[in-house]
Amino acid sequence: MRVAFVLGTTSGGTGRHVRMLVEGLIRRGHRVVVVGPGSVEEQFSFGEAGARFMEAPMSDRPHPVNDLRAVRAIRRVTKDADVVHAHGLRAGALAGLGLWGRSRRRTVVGGPSRGPVPSGVSRPVPGRFGMRTRVPLVVTLHNALTAGGLIGVVYGGLERVVARRADQVLVVSPDLGERMRALGAREVGPAVVPAPVPRAARRSPQEVRAELGAGRRPIVLTVARLAQQKGLETLLDAARGPWAGEGETPLFAVAGDGPLLGDLRRRIEAEALPVVLLGNRDDVPDLLAAATVVVWASRWEGQPLSLSETLMVGRPVIATAVGGVPDLLAGAGILVPYGDAAALRAAVQDVVGDGAEAARLAAAAARRGAELPDADEAVQSVLNVYGQSRHHE
Repeated sequence: MRVAFVLGTTSGGTGRHVRMLVEGLIRRGHRVVVVGPGSVEEQFSFGEAGARFMEAPMSDRPHPVNDLRAVRAIRRVTKDADVVHAHGLRAGALAGLGLWGRSRRRTVVGGPSRGPVPSGVSRPVPGRFGMRTRVPLVVTLHNALTAGGLIGVVYGGLERVVARRADQVLVVSPDLGERMRALGAREVGPAVVPAPVPRAARRSPQEVRAELGAGRRPIVLTVARLAQQKGLETLLDAARGPWAGEGETPLFAVAGDGPLLGDLRRRIEAEALPVVLLGNRDDVPDLLAAATVVVWASRWEGQPLSLSETLMVGRPVIATAVGGVPDLLAGAGILVPYGDAAALRAAVQDVVGDGAEAARLAAAAARRGAELPDADEAVQSVLNVYGQSRHHE
């Protein structure tokens, strides 16, 4: 099978997921091409994995000239594809426009069937060299839009393009699926997005605690991009206290970088908050091993790889009940409402102040982590979807 992936700008989980699919498909003998901006090839090296990479000028914001060039590039590169699989809303919309009216020739014996055609299935029409069939489009949506205003309006239009053009829409959370069905998507199903098995910690928790200057204080770890979606203003509200009892005030450690770095740093300094910003880290397994509890304060998440990794290494979890998080946790952690700093603070207090509760949550996380799908299951899942999409061409 010839599979064409279309990918927009990404520096995180989406790119790692596509790299994993590329590797799995090529191991199984399929031919793969990846279409996207040059930055994703620089970061994820699809060519080294055995795929052919073709650059298309896709930016992270609507850009009429570049978008038109991207649509043309997608149309050119995918002309021989058996299936096109786009990842992300903008990539999905541009792929839908690029495939508009596109068909491919397929050699058949005899002419088209004269029998009835099932609802929603187009009949192939004779072509000069055989039958012409529409190239199937699969779109995986990895994120929900959390911004409003003009950006919200533009992205709402992109959602409608994806709903109308995609043969299959795969989603990382139930709320995304409900939205796409409401917009008229033909087929909607769950995306399987596994995390790689984390490496073992290379330093002891004591060494990490010494680096952070934690002393005897509990460490509350957050691994997140410093961006609006991650709800970090609520995390800082929770860190401000007050903290009950006579125990040590927790140290909140945030690993990650992003556009809110300056704003967060100024607030931490102005309010003397017990929060340290660690920047991007290549030792997250070490941080996880040293953490008393790992926290997500996000306003929305799909299936965050960092949460899956935390479950696999068996660390206690507190997270907001948003997007795909409840399904991913499946009871193996504490859920709190988004934006409720008091509830988040109380949950942290319960875990850091009760060793038995922390141990119970750690064991539950490890059990859930052992149940999560792996890369082979994810690859088989998309192959099943490709087969269904081609069946309904």
